[in-house]
Amino acid sequence: MTDQPSNDNDSSDYALPDPSGPAPAPNGSVPNGSVANGAGPIDTEVAEPEPIQAQPIGAGGGNSGFVVVANRLPVDLEKLPDGSTRWKRSPGGLVTALEPVLRSNKGAWVGWAGVPDVDVDPIIEDGLELHPVPLTAQEVEDYYEGFSNGTLWPLYHDVIVRPVYDRKWWAAYVQVNRRFAEATAKVAAEGATVWVQDYQLQLVPKMLRMLRPDLTIGFFLHIPFPPVELFMQMPWRTEIIEGLLGADLIGFHLPGGAQNFLYLARRLAGQPTSRGNVGVRSKLGVVQVGFRNVRVGAFPISIASAELDEHSRRRSVRERAAKIRAELGNPKNILLGVDRLDYTKGIDIRLNALEELLMEGRVDPSDTVMVQLATPSRERVQSYIKMRGDIERQVGRINGEFARVGYPVVHYLHRPIPREELIAFFVAADAMLVTPLRDGMNLVAKEYVACHSGLNGALVLSEFTGAAAELRQAYLCNPHDLDSVKDAIASALTDDRDTKRRRMRSLRRQVLTHDVDRWARAFLDALAHDQVAGSALLSDEEDMYSEPHR
Repeated sequence: MTDQPSNDNDSSDYALPDPSGPAPAPNGSVPNGSVANGAGPIDTEVAEPEPIQAQPIGAGGGNSGFVVVANRLPVDLEKLPDGSTRWKRSPGGLVTALEPVLRSNKGAWVGWAGVPDVDVDPIIEDGLELHPVPLTAQEVEDYYEGFSNGTLWPLYHDVIVRPVYDRKWWAAYVQVNRRFAEATAKVAAEGATVWVQDYQLQLVPKMLRMLRPDLTIGFFLHIPFPPVELFMQMPWRTEIIEGLLGADLIGFHLPGGAQNFLYLARRLAGQPTSRGNVGVRSKLGVVQVGFRNVRVGAFPISIASAELDEHSRRRSVRERAAKIRAELGNPKNILLGVDRLDYTKGIDIRLNALEELLMEGRVDPSDTVMVQLATPSRERVQSYIKMRGDIERQVGRINGEFARVGYPVVHYLHRPIPREELIAFFVAADAMLVTPLRDGMNLVAKEYVACHSGLNGALVLSEFTGAAAELRQAYLCNPHDLDSVKDAIASALTDDRDTKRRRMRSLRRQVLTHDVDRWARAFLDALAHDQVAGSALLSDEEDMYSEPHR
């Protein structure tokens, strides 16, 4: 199975599945029913996802009124040693956010099954139609590992790693996007609503518009949209902008991304746009494309916070959290990091910060431990192999310098963690370290907050996450400034109880009232209603003094 950078909500790096909850209907109405709201002596058990009993469906298609299009299906096709295959659930942030919406509306999901060179028929899984899009091994290498993750991923994450601009990768990206568009055109009913997801499929809206002009098309980008001067590096910059302009509504996490897109629509596509700033879930920008108005807005994604809050209060979770503390030696402070192993996540930065705090005596190794949960990612890519080795050497160096026999300072687990266990880690941790160099949202931060009903926790959060715009009472830090990270960690550990409770209460108010249901509802309501900004349009000629968002 091919590793996949999680959508940068990130969408939670360790995604918590969302079993049920209120969900918006694609026409903007709200249906009745529920919605998705180094190693130490830690005893963890990795849970295998349960096989799925999938029911094949006919090849008729064309009857789905609401279709989600994403790089991956919410299930994976697994090849067994005997050559047979089976379907397994594929947890992920995107699945968490969208599966309840689909189930409540009897929708369909179009995506890759996760295994190359396999062409499988559509299936029904738990009432949800799944339409696999086949990819060859070469397409996975060029479209996915290549253009999506070797070009777009680093470019959209502030060029932390230099992007590669390869014409063969681009050709594969165009070819695969066309295949997704054609598959969606066959699945969608007349006048259906289609919601295209993320950076791997930015050409699909225009291609689908050409195939099916009757459809209402939305697009949401789950990773950051880059500053204009970085985006302009890409040889195929105009094609990407024009591809997105095939949608009726384009959503970003933050207003800055929407503003950058409006500027590029004027500069590269030559289309007039609305004046003024874009708001959050309001005051949409507009791009006039022929006789169509394409709306552009900011819709910060979130989590099923009420469900997670309830789960974290269960006796079994609380007992496991207490056991984790005991297995760690009942330290005064537990620091926790939960990330997919990726260069954008800043795992090395928090380890460097901890090491210096220990050296300076600001953190006592006898009463403070750090647990870093790092899920494997892109394990065949050489740069990721090197990154893993560097991080593990950091862990070894810290433990070699500051640990006591049987009591490591850093406990490092490089493997997936089951949902129940992850929630227990959230509950057990006294401080959560979320220090990405750049992140579209980062839902791990919100998940941690949702698990602390007792107000006994602290969140150290990078200023360069989308979540920082909402979680202002976190201990914010600049991950490019090691002293800033160190000071944030130190404050999270040493502030008085009342200060930390006040901060956590504010964080929980934000997370519990702005959940994944509200995100989906806001986007689909905007998509269903023709909300056009009332301001005059700004042309490219008038735009020469208009500054984009940096």
